[in-house]
Amino acid sequence: MYEELKYWYLRDHKLFKTLSLGQIKELCIITGFKKANKGEIIYFSSSDVPRIFLLKKGNIKIVSVDEDGNENIKDIIQKGDLFGELTLEADEQINEYAKVLSDDVVICSFLMSDFENLLLRNPALALSYTKFVGLKMKSIKNSYSNLISKDARTRMIQFLKEWAEKEGVKLGNSVRIENYLTQNDIAQIICTSRQTATQLINELETNQILVYNRKEIFIQDITKL
Repeated sequence: MYEELKYWYLRDHKLFKTLSLGQIKELCIITGFKKANKGEIIYFSSSDVPRIFLLKKGNIKIVSVDEDGNENIKDIIQKGDLFGELTLEADEQINEYAKVLSDDVVICSFLMSDFENLLLRNPALALSYTKFVGLKMKSIKNSYSNLISKDARTRMIQFLKEWAEKEGVKLGNSVRIENYLTQNDIAQIICTSRQTATQLINELETNQILVYNRKEIFIQDITKL
């Protein structure tokens, strides 16, 4: 059963579209398959066995830890995203972990060494992977640039717009977003204090732009955000 699931998960992913049926089946042999629950930690950068992960269902946050032990959300991983040792180099200076945000997730993973060998034998896959990682790094760089050049309110609004665009259910100009983030998570993502994030959300509610609760965020008119 798991082998069939792995096959269809991998065959459906745009990264592996260039592979033949036989190559996909070969990939399934070296692929780990895992289901995880909300709150579970599934990856540490300090692991002795480096892996690359592919998220097929749910949402995950990547949390970085600085030298003083302070934690900050580095990225939100969504369906189809890769995470882990994406550069194919284990960096001992990076201290981060991945934690499940949604009720359940489905993950495929590869040992970094196995994946490297697969890339060496499949130039088309290697090219697709290089482009995939390049776009990922560009996105992170753009997010960082936005953080240092805009005020907290602008960052909050931009974050909500991007979240609505990626995962919101739209009906006319209104959008409903399944809320799997705490206000503290949102504060970390936009690099501000929890108090400021709460204040900004309250202001948006007071102005009747959105309705916020633990289960969902309802944006009444996305054009007014």
